[in-house]
Amino acid sequence: MTIKRLDHISVVVYDLEGAIAFFTALGMTVEGKGSVEGPWVDRINALEGVQADIVMMRTPDGHGRLEVTKFRNPELIELSPAIAPPNAPGLRSVMFTVESVDDTVARLRAIGAELVGEVAQYEDKYRLCYMRGPAGIIVSLAEELF
Repeated sequence: MTIKRLDHISVVVYDLEGAIAFFTALGMTVEGKGSVEGPWVDRINALEGVQADIVMMRTPDGHGRLEVTKFRNPELIELSPAIAPPNAPGLRSVMFTVESVDDTVARLRAIGAELVGEVAQYEDKYRLCYMRGPAGIIVSLAEELF
């Protein structure tokens, strides 16, 4: 076996504090904060002069982690389209199982998040929705009905 575990998923954002607020409203907690720079960071990113602030966030069960990164140098580059639709190639979404989709959507909407489509039910198993998260990523919410 080559994989021990999925350690974390990383999201690069424009607004670090806004992203922390979003994921805190979702129910995650800040595990740690720090800054990185130096030759090793430059080498793994294939960029020069990297300076970045990183916040590690953890899910309530203690198993899932999300790294939220804000590059101070070099400047962030724009992608086109900046907000990719759900059918764009690449990392599609990050899904969280929540106690209540309705409560979670309300908390996230209170800080400016928007639904991509609408809340829908899949058979008698789940209530699901996609929300637009920091930096335009899709955050999937699933409420188990069983």
